[in-house]
Amino acid sequence: MSDNLFAAIPRSTGKNEQFSNLLNRPGLRIERIVSTGQCSPEGFWYDQPEGEWVVVLQGQATLRFEDSPEPVRLNPGDFIDIAPHRRHRVEWTDPEQPTVWLAVHYAAEK
Repeated sequence: MSDNLFAAIPRSTGKNEQFSNLLNRPGLRIERIVSTGQCSPEGFWYDQPEGEWVVVLQGQATLRFEDSPEPVRLNPGDFIDIAPHRRHRVEWTDPEQPTVWLAVHYAAEK
């Protein structure tokens, strides 16, 4: 069975981003995230126990990392690997068009 990453993309997701699990396996989770102008709440940092490889497929976003003074701008096709427990936040997503992310969460090496 197949599906399409660009199927049923909402024009607006209201106050919250839309998260869709695409695949779950031991030590691996792949999800589609759709943002329509949302960002992380002021003072909030993601601090995840697993690694996360993320790519922007459509739209634009800016990430900020606690350990880096410069934000990271992501355009379509740009990707980044976020190490486990590397504190980060979504600083900005494009409010004019949906930003579609593909996020691959993977177990940290032991």
